[in-house]
Amino acid sequence: MGQALSERRVNISKLREEDSEKVDQLKKFLEERTGASVEVSGDELILNLEEKIAIGRSYLRETLRKFLHKADLEEDFRIISGGKDSFIVKDKKKYEE
Repeated sequence: MGQALSERRVNISKLREEDSEKVDQLKKFLEERTGASVEVSGDELILNLEEKIAIGRSYLRETLRKFLHKADLEEDFRIISGGKDSFIVKDKKKYEE
């Protein structure tokens, strides 16, 4: 029997519009932090997790937030749920005073 794989997806379409170089940085950051293989497919990052690698939703969300902070993007983007096993990197609304 082969090892079962599970998948987590992150929609990065807004981040790609802003800066496609950040997508590569996020891919590398997630690989380092999670130990999962990460691939870019269109506007999504797909984390392929082996059975022995258990990553909870809250850990992945926090890791994504840490990347936004590290890349100085927390003022421009936020992480929201995209449904079961997925997240979306979304623009923050800008309010002018």
